[in-house]
Amino acid sequence: MLQLPVNNIPLAERLRPRSLKEFIGQEHLVGNGKIIKKLLQTSHLPSLIFWGPPGSGKTTLARIIANALKRDFYEFSAVNTKTKEIENIVKSSNNSLQTSAFNFQPLIFIDEIHRFNKAQQDKLLPHVERGDIILIGATTENPSFEIIAPLLSRCRVLVLKELSEKDLTKIIRRGLKELKIKMDPKAQKFLIESSNGDARVLLNVLEIAKSLSTSHKSLVISDIESALQRRQLTFDRQGEEFYNVISSYIKSMRASNVDAALYYLARMVEAGQDPLYIARRMVVFASEDVASPTALVVANAVFQACQQIGYPECQENLAAGTVYLATAKKDRSTYDAYMKALEDVRRFGNLPVPLEIRNAPTKLMKDLGYSKGYNMYTNKSLLPDKIKNKKYYHGHNQSSHR
Repeated sequence: MLQLPVNNIPLAERLRPRSLKEFIGQEHLVGNGKIIKKLLQTSHLPSLIFWGPPGSGKTTLARIIANALKRDFYEFSAVNTKTKEIENIVKSSNNSLQTSAFNFQPLIFIDEIHRFNKAQQDKLLPHVERGDIILIGATTENPSFEIIAPLLSRCRVLVLKELSEKDLTKIIRRGLKELKIKMDPKAQKFLIESSNGDARVLLNVLEIAKSLSTSHKSLVISDIESALQRRQLTFDRQGEEFYNVISSYIKSMRASNVDAALYYLARMVEAGQDPLYIARRMVVFASEDVASPTALVVANAVFQACQQIGYPECQENLAAGTVYLATAKKDRSTYDAYMKALEDVRRFGNLPVPLEIRNAPTKLMKDLGYSKGYNMYTNKSLLPDKIKNKKYYHGHNQSSHR
């Protein structure tokens, strides 16, 4: 097979970790005493589903596992793979195992496994069930909805998190060392913010920025902007301007000022703010500030649309949700009531629950008076004695505002 010169191999591929020692991030999975390390120390590796955002290390982790276990490794993408290809590997592997003293199943990695339809996933099931293969599926979508239940029940789901700023900083250092160039701290911060936790995007942009830069010494913000092909607005996603814009967006919706809310939304979208961040704030706003419970349904629908569609189309979903929330009747009585209850929990700790509303699953508990005298229609306070006269919620009319 033709070997590409090292310089022609993309930076992200050149820097791909080959072992857990080189792997950055996902400490909850790969740290000492965590599940990946434990699994590599056992003779039995279950089939796995890696669920996490793009560029979080799903493919890399699968390769590292295969390498550590010295297993035959076959890598597929569900986008352009037919299950027949996998079945041929299984058949060939079974023939080899019959003539071998070692019973090592091949490791089959399927990227974007959620793209396989139900029939395709069904064909994988018997091979996983019999142990013909070890399956590692990678997905950015919720496996509960995208993977058929019988297959999911035979796999262990491991959740990968978006890489942190600390993780991305380490990756940038490796990239700069490989490219033999330095980087201005402001440019580094901007690159980290623009990558949205995706290591692959970060390294690709870094490599392009280096090739476009007129300086051979240090990369600056304009180099990153050129590589991103996006004009930078005055919007530092960790600085004061970020908080000014997001605060203005929320306060505009709270004041039912649709035009202002749409303007500040457009500022965030044009600056490249993560649409899921904006959608999350909408979900919170729907519970805190809007009278109708339908608002939460709408906000969640916007969030799901942003997950499934992404930019640029999902900006229309964000705009529709913003208009709905801005024009909806406002009310904070539920939020204010909960905050008062939370304050008492923190102030008084675990006060004794009244006997009449305690759970009574045993005869002893019933004899002790648990659940005795409970009546769902009672007007009696069901709060602990110390705060039995407290009133947190006063209804919409007493604390509502436009």
